[in-house]
Amino acid sequence: MYKTVALIRYTCESVLDAVLPLHERSARTKERTVRDIPLTPTVHELLGTSITTLMDYRDTAVQDLVRALKYDRSAHAANLGAQLLGDYLTEEIASHRAFSKRRIIIAPVPLHASRARERGFNQIELVLRALPPEFRDGTRATYAPQALTRTRETKPQTRLPRSERLSNVAGAFIAPNAALVNKTHVFLIDDVTTTGATLVNAATPLRRAGAEVTLLALARA
Repeated sequence: MYKTVALIRYTCESVLDAVLPLHERSARTKERTVRDIPLTPTVHELLGTSITTLMDYRDTAVQDLVRALKYDRSAHAANLGAQLLGDYLTEEIASHRAFSKRRIIIAPVPLHASRARERGFNQIELVLRALPPEFRDGTRATYAPQALTRTRETKPQTRLPRSERLSNVAGAFIAPNAALVNKTHVFLIDDVTTTGATLVNAATPLRRAGAEVTLLALARA
């Protein structure tokens, strides 16, 4: 039922996009190619854990892309994000395969079911579904959105002081099928990270289930 409603909503939004003016951020993003958006992978130590961000949020083109993706459901923004992410993952996956035989899984940070119904989409899932097939069908990696579940609704992290963000998402995720992720290497991916609290907490049940986990975000705000 949810998928049917989301599909209807997406179809209606696509029709409206064709006849109504785009939001300025989406209009600007639609005029850009991957060459206009710098890929600058940077490792941050957040909450004692390494998180790699792929783009600099201070860059206007990056801000437009992230906001067009999150608030406008821009398909072009999702495709740009997928191209940039794919470029990065190609080298990272090759590097991991040189030293490990673990199966590679790509997983999004999930929304809670009630939030997914309200919004109708998860912005990072739009990006991951736009990756080339070899990152989803097992050739290079397997796309597994079911690897992680958010079990309780949490307050938006952006509305909380930094001191409360960790406790807000503590224990909010489970790995419902340990066999799916056991002895795998999971690239856990979000759109934006700030303190790192969401990614760190989301990784915990995956590690307990026997996965190695690499934490990635498109940008850091």
